[in-house]
Amino acid sequence: MPEQSHRLRRFHSKARPLPPRAAEDLRYIRQTMERSAAFTAVSGGGQILLGLTALGAAWIAAYQSSAFTWLRVWLGEAIVAIAIALFSMGWKANRTGVPLFSGPGRRVALGLLPPLAAGAVLTFLLFRAGVTAALPATWLLLYGAGIATGGMFSVAIVPVMGVSFMIVGALAALGPAAWGNWFLAAGFGGLHILFGSLILRRHGG
Repeated sequence: MPEQSHRLRRFHSKARPLPPRAAEDLRYIRQTMERSAAFTAVSGGGQILLGLTALGAAWIAAYQSSAFTWLRVWLGEAIVAIAIALFSMGWKANRTGVPLFSGPGRRVALGLLPPLAAGAVLTFLLFRAGVTAALPATWLLLYGAGIATGGMFSVAIVPVMGVSFMIVGALAALGPAAWGNWFLAAGFGGLHILFGSLILRRHGG
């Protein structure tokens, strides 16, 4: 036993630190494994830009004289938002080497798309029924649900953002119908800017 302990001490004393190249390779492997476990291509800058366009849409929508033109403004904003989100995530994915629609990215999309599809159908039904006052709460709640569920495969702050949207949606459901446009501004505008700034600072880009 003393001889074995002596050999172990000699082995550890002769062990050399990893060369810089090997340490760099290990760091790369560890970062690759971390990226494969969570979708990190959510762009904070894209979220901020999306929030700014939503604030502009809320301002324009507030001056519309009919429910149809009000809805048309917000549907136009939805198209712009989708384009911004896809472009900004694609840019960040290319910059960081994270696959956009494979692994965690696919799981994020699968969690997000069903609530958004439900929102599109409910938009048509509610507008046809003349219940446009219910649209802000519906949009905020379903969008928040999609972000919360899909965000479970992303960085930790994304599901928190989804829950925050749902809270604003619940307030919109309980609040006066005349405030619906401003709840949309607070959610799609304010929350996107707030959480986009946090993602930009904590998760790079």
